[in-house]
Amino acid sequence: METNHKKFGLLGKDISYSFSKKYFTEKFSDPLFEDCKYENFDIPSIDEFPTVLKNNPTLKGLNVTIPYKEAVIPFLDLLSDKAFKIGAVNVIRFTKKGNLKGYNSDWYGFKKSLEPLLQPHHKKALILGTGGAAKAVAFALEDLDINFAFVSREASEKTIDYNHVNATTFDNYQIIINCTPLGTHPNIKDFPPIPYEFFTEKHIAFDLIYNPEETQFLKKAKKKGATIKNGYEMLVFQAEKAWKIWNK
Repeated sequence: METNHKKFGLLGKDISYSFSKKYFTEKFSDPLFEDCKYENFDIPSIDEFPTVLKNNPTLKGLNVTIPYKEAVIPFLDLLSDKAFKIGAVNVIRFTKKGNLKGYNSDWYGFKKSLEPLLQPHHKKALILGTGGAAKAVAFALEDLDINFAFVSREASEKTIDYNHVNATTFDNYQIIINCTPLGTHPNIKDFPPIPYEFFTEKHIAFDLIYNPEETQFLKKAKKKGATIKNGYEMLVFQAEKAWKIWNK
């Protein structure tokens, strides 16, 4: 019966191609998880979130993706310490008391995925973008003792604008991380506006995007000899962390 199912899902907008649905549907095909179901909750506005909750009383946990990682916070009862510090949530657990508690497993997934690439000269990172995913990446870099700066369309105290990224920037920052949606399927010809000619074999180019497997950002960096990595492994790590959180 439907009521006996443990339901999990993904909250986001325009998420038909999402990683999470495919990943957890495959995971739940194991007879061990025959009482678990996973579905997408594709909503045009975060204001629809209470309706999702009302219509799905057997929900046990949610993943949260673009553009609601920050917008969902006011709807939650509790935040984990890390989610509070990061200021973004990508996992929601439904507690035994019926509360909604927000967590962040993105930072963990990114850290686990980046760590094997790091060499002693990788001291500083540039984070392209300033959204929820960028905040999680910043938290992971802090945890790894790597200094960082954000790059955005507008400069501020902690942010460089794209027009000021130059050869000197690339000398100072050896890890460049794309946390923007530029280059995601179907807009695969897009890429962040940085001077790719300054990448070298000493650089890491990390793209949180995994579809396509190799974005223009990664292709351009690879041509200059940079070590490249996409976001697929990060997503696997964060998904497994989410599963542990839901089953606390």
